[in-house]
Amino acid sequence: MRHLTEYSDPAAIRALAAEIARISMRPARIMEVCGGQTHAILRHALDTLLPPHVQLLHGPGCPVCVTPAAYLDQAIAIARRPDTIVCTFGDLLRVPSDASGDLYAAKARGADIRIVNSPRQALDFARDNPDKQVVHLAIGFETTAPANAMLAFLARERGLDNVSLLVSQFLVPPILRAICADPETAPDAFLAAGHVCAVVGSDPYRPLARELGRPIAITGFEPADILLGVRDVLRLFEEGRAEMANSYPRMVHPQGNPDVRHLIDTVFETCDREWRGLGLVPQSGLALQPGYARHDAALRFPGTRLCIYKNTTYAPECPAADVLRGKLPPPACPHFGTRCTPDRPLGAPMVSPEGPCAAFFLHRRT
Repeated sequence: MRHLTEYSDPAAIRALAAEIARISMRPARIMEVCGGQTHAILRHALDTLLPPHVQLLHGPGCPVCVTPAAYLDQAIAIARRPDTIVCTFGDLLRVPSDASGDLYAAKARGADIRIVNSPRQALDFARDNPDKQVVHLAIGFETTAPANAMLAFLARERGLDNVSLLVSQFLVPPILRAICADPETAPDAFLAAGHVCAVVGSDPYRPLARELGRPIAITGFEPADILLGVRDVLRLFEEGRAEMANSYPRMVHPQGNPDVRHLIDTVFETCDREWRGLGLVPQSGLALQPGYARHDAALRFPGTRLCIYKNTTYAPECPAADVLRGKLPPPACPHFGTRCTPDRPLGAPMVSPEGPCAAFFLHRRT
């Protein structure tokens, strides 16, 4: 299994850990911004292989976790209509809304909510149910933007006016700026998600590292991949260089995927976006271009429209904001593993399979 087994080889992992110990002299706080990497770190106990003065922080890298509660209220209001079919990935079902419960409860009460493996399934539902409005819940980072953009593109090309998207797409670089703007949360370095950079390329992260004044290493998801990123970013940190290192060159190229980027730019435009627990972050999201307005569910269902969720409230018991900023380790939450579990979550970080609280519950619960 080329490009997989060699990146899980115990000897290679031990060698990388030893190299990290040799080059790391100063205390360093490194934040990964990817739920998949959070799980990999905890599943393989990679943090325990690092020197005690090197700390890994788990940032807002789970798209389900940062989807605003009011977005779920909006989705549930649409799903309750008798003329709609709502499509979603399964990990969004149990995420709590602000005032309407969750999608799972709405489905139990009769709403036609369908779990899909691909946004393009919405096209089949629309074709087979011409009397229904089919709404896909388009959330995620740059990694899900291509598939959601393709759904909107094909719906317009095929004249399927009963297909629309309720969009809550996020962009990674703006949230890194927001994290660094807060002295309490600003880490010393970042690990950037390889699948995001496979789409957008490594080039945008070169000036971003200089802007933030912190090194960034683009890395993958296997144990050795992550330790390669830690090694490379620590080397830059020790040398005082705010630069980007591509530690995942087998998948990430400087320009990313030009065809996919063109599709995203054709369908979407940047916009301000609310992040659950983190507030409104300027130009941190994607919205449908005006040319795709007839496929915008927020416009199609104006009675449910909540464009900017400035007044959202969150479960006071769930300190999601502190968890997603890396300020509070999930096990330090007083409700972790007791009042808050994956079966009975208080907040989004425990719901999603990529959430940091779910990761600690699965891999590090004692």
